[in-house]
Amino acid sequence: MNRFPATRDAALARVAAFEPEAYARSRNALDGAVSGLSPYLTHGIISAAEVLAALAARHPLTHQHQFVYELAWRAYFRHVWTARGDAILQSLHAGPMPETAYERGLPEDIRQGRSGVPVIDQAVRALYATGYLHNHARMWLASYLVHVRHVHWRTGADWMIAHLLDGDLGSNHLSWQWVAGSGSSKPYLFNADNVARYAPPPWHSFGSVIDCSYVALMRLAQGERTPAPAPSHHGVDPPALLSAPPAALATAPSAQAVAGRDVWLVHPWALGEPRADLAPDCVAIGWWPAEYHRAWPWSDLRWAFAGNRMQALTAACWHVSGAELGAALASARSVQTGADPHLAALLPPAVRQRQPAPLFVPVDQPCQSFSQWWRRSMHGVQALHDLPGLAVLP
Repeated sequence: MNRFPATRDAALARVAAFEPEAYARSRNALDGAVSGLSPYLTHGIISAAEVLAALAARHPLTHQHQFVYELAWRAYFRHVWTARGDAILQSLHAGPMPETAYERGLPEDIRQGRSGVPVIDQAVRALYATGYLHNHARMWLASYLVHVRHVHWRTGADWMIAHLLDGDLGSNHLSWQWVAGSGSSKPYLFNADNVARYAPPPWHSFGSVIDCSYVALMRLAQGERTPAPAPSHHGVDPPALLSAPPAALATAPSAQAVAGRDVWLVHPWALGEPRADLAPDCVAIGWWPAEYHRAWPWSDLRWAFAGNRMQALTAACWHVSGAELGAALASARSVQTGADPHLAALLPPAVRQRQPAPLFVPVDQPCQSFSQWWRRSMHGVQALHDLPGLAVLP
């Protein structure tokens, strides 16, 4: 059964079933009442403002509810990405070890889910099978890789984003930096007791390298070496990664199809319903940005999720570079698209980028921490519906 159907109805069904109070109580547990909305939010199938408005219509939410904080972290990471650009792909500051002390290759026992540490192997297998991981499992996997195996956070972040249905460069890479300690004030560490508290028995890792104190874990994070656990003999084959969409998800560009017409350009991060103010005869064209996918290949699961949705919205899906897209669209009367930092630098200049209304108060001054951003963004907000993203909804 497909856990994440790539439809707006599936996203709305998750919103309808979500219980914010249960989430606040149980969100840290792997079987907790999380929303599962992140793939739909990342790819623009539904907006954070829509989600929050729908929840507020059924639940007594305040602007300081735990789920509002969860949405705020996404907005904060986008704020940092906007301010720093490609600098988020490098360490924002020094972590617990020098940069040169970290390995740059992903160990095969981790890639194959046979490290011998149950929590790590379970997480890897879940990632490959579903394209999704509970946030706690992501943190455990990242912490183990960086602080126990001394692999650079960028190696892990690049590996994980290829498989995550909700993979977002800002949220993913900055989350890895938060765990690594290169984007936060201290590294995130965990041990076997922590896993046992929040995960089911198959994940428990007593007797493994992480069955130790936090003092011992900090020594590892700062460079102390420990023998790698004996790998299990039973692993999994990592899914193949593709730097171009499967043939069924792309067609050759056709300038004739858009000549003299208004075009709504659909890309992987703008898979929502077309804007209501588009011309009635506007043609929707899908775009797989070739430069992006060469740099960031995807698994079959991720291609299928975004591709099925893109095909449902468009007359054709083109896999071309930004320059080739510009040439194919040159005869169009107008071209608009939803703005997104994943591809802002790749779009032809003639394409009008439509900025989504921000859910939170925009903060122009760069912030060095979430708490600083939160204080500035929530200045003057006394109730949930003071948030600008909710104010503009009908």
